[in-house]
Amino acid sequence: MAAILRGEKTATAGLLSDFEADGERLQEVGERFLVIDEQDREVAIIETTEVRVMTIAEVDLAFAHDEGEGFASVADWRTAHERFWLSYAPAGWQPTDATQIVCERFRLVETFDPADR
Repeated sequence: MAAILRGEKTATAGLLSDFEADGERLQEVGERFLVIDEQDREVAIIETTEVRVMTIAEVDLAFAHDEGEGFASVADWRTAHERFWLSYAPAGWQPTDATQIVCERFRLVETFDPADR
């Protein structure tokens, strides 16, 4: 969340299969969302600027950088994401180059002082 507030994180990715399993629809360009901090306080509003379904193999360095987590390469991005996805995946599931993900870009619209909310 801090990286969003600093403007360093402007993208995120998730497994398409997670959206499908949870019955969630994909975000739409122009939608706005509250950013909530660790104390459940509203600290910002972000707006979706792009949503793309692509394969893991299609992620490029620009997207990896935009996730704001200091990835030096696409390989670093992939290793971190696969580690996370495998932490909750069913036994035997393995991501492949063809695994579909949802890549979202967003912009910071407004920040709030949590003390004012």
